[in-house]
Amino acid sequence: MASSFWLAASSLALILAAVVPQVTTQESFCSAPNGQDGHPGVPGLNGRPGQKGDLGEPGASGRSAGVRGPKGDPGEPGVPGIPGNKGFRGPDGPQGPPGERGDQGLKGQVGNVMHQARAAFSASRQSPEPNGNVVVFDHIITNQDNGYSGQRGVFTCKDPGYYYFSFQVVSAGNLCLILVHKDTKVATFCDDNSSSFLQVNSGGSVLKLAAGDTVWLESDPEAGNKVYEGPDADSVFSGFLLFPSSV
Repeated sequence: MASSFWLAASSLALILAAVVPQVTTQESFCSAPNGQDGHPGVPGLNGRPGQKGDLGEPGASGRSAGVRGPKGDPGEPGVPGIPGNKGFRGPDGPQGPPGERGDQGLKGQVGNVMHQARAAFSASRQSPEPNGNVVVFDHIITNQDNGYSGQRGVFTCKDPGYYYFSFQVVSAGNLCLILVHKDTKVATFCDDNSSSFLQVNSGGSVLKLAAGDTVWLESDPEAGNKVYEGPDADSVFSGFLLFPSSV
């Protein structure tokens, strides 16, 4: 009965709305209460696929849950690289132990004294030509290999080695003699003779000579030194090779 009443009232309202002009003021408006929600509709169709989204941030590394396998076989050797720079020399190591004694060598040939150097000379004074302060022994007694010059009073070494030189010089007064090697005074020999008698000033020395070295005796006449020159006694200067050397 109530439903029929509300249906008749709704129809009457529609007819009046069509015939009577509507009044838009608030005072003439009459609102009905909201109706109840209807039943849910049928689900619609799926929409079209959307656009591809932006690349996301990298995720955290996951832990491997697998078991580590056994070590594999060695691979083939690679191509040799370029040699590096030479390093600095390291410190010398300790000296090693002595080696074993070697076999005895073959017996050498017998030496021949004829093939060895045999430099030797001896000369006396007779009538020498002056040569500064050099005491010249002009008369040659022995001159093996012609190493001594009777004109200059100088011995020139041809075979390097050790030589012995000696002299016996006669004087009638004070006399100082100097043995000279390559312009260097080696030794000085002086004899004080206040009498007028003849006496001998003698001396000697061993010198090591190289090829081309020179040796002589000298004296200074201006200092009162005078070598006797006469038939009563001879002054002699001698020298010879003791043994050769490599230098």
